[in-house]
Amino acid sequence: MNPNKTKGSHPLVLPKEHSKMSSHHFVKELQEPALLIADGEQCQLALLEGLLEWSPLVVALDGAFEKLVRLGVKVDYWLGDFDDINPELEKGNLGQDHVTIVRTPDQNKTDFEKGLDFLIAKDARSIHVLWATGKRMDHALSNYASLTKYQNLAEIVVYNDYSKSFLLKPHFEKWYKKGEIISLMPLPKAGGVQTSGLKYGLDNEDLEWGLRLGTSNEVASDGLVSIKHSSGHLLLIEAND
Repeated sequence: MNPNKTKGSHPLVLPKEHSKMSSHHFVKELQEPALLIADGEQCQLALLEGLLEWSPLVVALDGAFEKLVRLGVKVDYWLGDFDDINPELEKGNLGQDHVTIVRTPDQNKTDFEKGLDFLIAKDARSIHVLWATGKRMDHALSNYASLTKYQNLAEIVVYNDYSKSFLLKPHFEKWYKKGEIISLMPLPKAGGVQTSGLKYGLDNEDLEWGLRLGTSNEVASDGLVSIKHSSGHLLLIEAND
């Protein structure tokens, strides 16, 4: 099988110094998480490869497009306001005539929000996000804050080389290994937080940005961790650094 023709997946066409992905997953469009790639700090190639293999749809925001093309990534849609470039000419110069250009001139929303709007309009209910952190701190904080607007519209997970982040439902449970690091960040407030399975437990307590955070907690022992909150928005960050 030619790995570059695998239906529904986005394997990399890598430079010679890299090996191609060893397996390819067949997916039906939007039954697996779509992949939204912003123009922040790039991640390691292994993380990008892993998420691409499970993504039926890849959307690049603004300046991320050219970087992805040079990595050999197949992009489906390129979103941006394109004030300073001719995107049709640019994609032709890069040999990417298959890419669909989506102009998003709305100055009242960030590029990240426009990308989420676009995917949700395409019925994506699970979205993985890359390159949305690092570099510009204002962009990174804005991207995390924007998650609260979309909590009831899609399951959104933000990845970088050091962490995996997502907003919690009112009751969350997951199996973790002892010693894994978990942070609970209110955006900007989360009330009635209760936890079990963590080294530093919370018992119906409130967290608020700038006053009290739940950073660098630790899984007490192998098993289920339970986290509940009764109000507000609570971001869970799984650290892997």
